[in-house]
Amino acid sequence: MRATLERLEKNQVSLHVEVEADHVEEALQKAYRKVVKKVNIPGFRKGRVPRPILEARLGRQVLYEEALEMLLPRAYQEAVQETAIDPIDQPKIDLVQMEAGQPLIFKATVEVLPEVKLGQYKGLAAVMPEVKVEDDEVEAHLKMLQQRYARLVDAGGNYAVDDGDVAVINYEAAVDGKPEPRLSGEEQAVEVVAAGKFIPGFEAHLLGAKAGEEKEFTLNLPSLFNVPELAGKEALFKVKVVAVKRKELSPLDDEFARDVSECSTLAELKEQLRNKLEEMGHLNAKRIFTQRVVEKAVDQAEVEIPEVLVKRQAEREYTQFLQRLALRQMALDRYLQLANKDFESLQADFEARARKAVKEDLVLGAIAKAEGLKVTPEELEEEIKDLAAQYRMDYNELRKNLEEKDRLGSLRESVLLEKVQKFLTEHALVLVGQPENKAEPETETGKEEQPQPQVPEDQADSQAGEKALRSGDDEEQEQKNEE
Repeated sequence: MRATLERLEKNQVSLHVEVEADHVEEALQKAYRKVVKKVNIPGFRKGRVPRPILEARLGRQVLYEEALEMLLPRAYQEAVQETAIDPIDQPKIDLVQMEAGQPLIFKATVEVLPEVKLGQYKGLAAVMPEVKVEDDEVEAHLKMLQQRYARLVDAGGNYAVDDGDVAVINYEAAVDGKPEPRLSGEEQAVEVVAAGKFIPGFEAHLLGAKAGEEKEFTLNLPSLFNVPELAGKEALFKVKVVAVKRKELSPLDDEFARDVSECSTLAELKEQLRNKLEEMGHLNAKRIFTQRVVEKAVDQAEVEIPEVLVKRQAEREYTQFLQRLALRQMALDRYLQLANKDFESLQADFEARARKAVKEDLVLGAIAKAEGLKVTPEELEEEIKDLAAQYRMDYNELRKNLEEKDRLGSLRESVLLEKVQKFLTEHALVLVGQPENKAEPETETGKEEQPQPQVPEDQADSQAGEKALRSGDDEEQEQKNEE
């Protein structure tokens, strides 16, 4: 096989490919053996029709089409390898010649990765945020612990449910005029919060209710509901408040510290919280510094960003966004309303984010090539082991899953991009800045074991395969941190 390359405009290339005549004849013979088993021609046993008679009856085109299906994919892949191009889309194939006894000639036009003109990427200077934990941050985290370990006490018969209280209820529901047992229960403890953790809109109807009081109300179930066949329907609820419980906070003293941690005194607990906040702060500062260095390297590079990659990335991020909405049981229309956006502006946001992500990946990939950075088999295996431990999955099961779904390549690419980011930060100049990006209060500390995320198999493998891709939540948080 011979292949010649011609570069066209806008990252397009044309491959002129010629496959030797003997390979064509071999494919035609295989096509004949495949087709002859499927046809019935009078006077011949099935599968025993001579090729000339078969061609005369059915036409040579039948064999040519079958042979092309065998020849084209392999010949195209060999041409890609021979010319060392990186296609980013499906090729357009134009058949030039296909005749018996002659070479197969075809032309493949395809878009490839663009050439990146790198600017300065070593010796870049960026600000590393200074980490300083203030006393009020420690106190805020301490109060969150106090809330978390609050005792629930009976509020009494005349006490009305308020925000943050827990209502113990019996409830039943009807949908389309019929009882719905999946929306019914007894002795259900519901924390009345604005976020609506139970059923969106349900808790609001409990505000002001007292023990023994009964309520009846209708509620439109969310369009993304955990019972799909009920999603978007109207439900009639009948609720009886059995009891109302309020939170009783323990005093912040040495006894409290011993109850919620391994610390002996409140002062030790505060110091433990401060150390943890400082550790989180340093990790966050390094993340911000890395992103700033990467952004500078990307800004100084020049590259024509392929629209096909932008579209693909935007669609991927939009799908992930819809999955997050589904987990929160929030409809897209509701999100747009809360965000004060329309669908067109949302699409524009995803396109802008995708364009930025694609350019970053292209530039980091070019730096990896320029510096000879690669991912060793040992590094890839270590990454899979880390993922398996993180998601509490069997290593062999996860690796098999990644292989079957062809995700190892994207995982290898994500590890490579992380190596490039590390390379850039190791060759960057650190400028010390002002304190920023205070860590959000955490609820886990002390003796309590921190809960690990329970990720379904398909979600874990998706995160493994797509680790290099940015989620909308991460991007938004990065923007907040930068501000």
